[in-house]
Amino acid sequence: MSALGELSRFRLELYASLSARADALFELTDAVLCADGPVTSLVDLTLVAEHRRGHGAMYDALNQGRVEPERVRRAVASLPLPRAADGRIVLAVDVSPWLRSDAPTSDQRLFCHVYGRGKGNAQMIPGWPYSFVAALETGRTSRTALMDAVRLGPADDATAVTAEQLRAVIERLIPAGHWRPGDPDIVIVADTGYDITRLAYVLADLPVELVGRLRSDRVLRLPKPPRLPGTTGRPPKHGPEIALDRPAT
Repeated sequence: MSALGELSRFRLELYASLSARADALFELTDAVLCADGPVTSLVDLTLVAEHRRGHGAMYDALNQGRVEPERVRRAVASLPLPRAADGRIVLAVDVSPWLRSDAPTSDQRLFCHVYGRGKGNAQMIPGWPYSFVAALETGRTSRTALMDAVRLGPADDATAVTAEQLRAVIERLIPAGHWRPGDPDIVIVADTGYDITRLAYVLADLPVELVGRLRSDRVLRLPKPPRLPGTTGRPPKHGPEIALDRPAT
């Protein structure tokens, strides 16, 4: 009954966020979720039982319908949130592409780095990269609670967009009651390629801890040694190097 109540409340919030053509858009959403397999054609959605209107209403909803995305985001943040074994909130951030190689007229496409296509080699495929933030569950499971998604444009700074996205997600979780003063800090997990130092500096005012994975061939430097009296020449800027022989956090 509790889960049914949460689902009902979320569906009411979702419907309230549809400011134009609400009925048609809401039924179209149900049709996408209840379709038998991947959606390959919009017209096929009008044949799903949950969509009780004709195909004309479907096109009208897509062309004239309006959605308030911030209200949808707040509704998602108010849902029950999975936590780690110690009760912490663990958020993962990563970029995943929506490949659009056969859509040359699509606006703002970028070359996305992907694996496992063709002969298994890494390739650059045109598409739209999306930055995702998800709350992780405990145990060996691939189930996640998706909290936010933002499309990266050609002129976007990925680190700046990620910092702004993470700040917005956390600022929605706190009013929703998922974090209160005195609770453990929220853990943010990022893969290789993120500027963890810069993210930590930008998000220093938030109750977060950042965990990033370093490349196995990353070279770090120790602090520069003290300059001895009588030493001549230009002083060093860095100390000895430390080469990592395995991935580290």
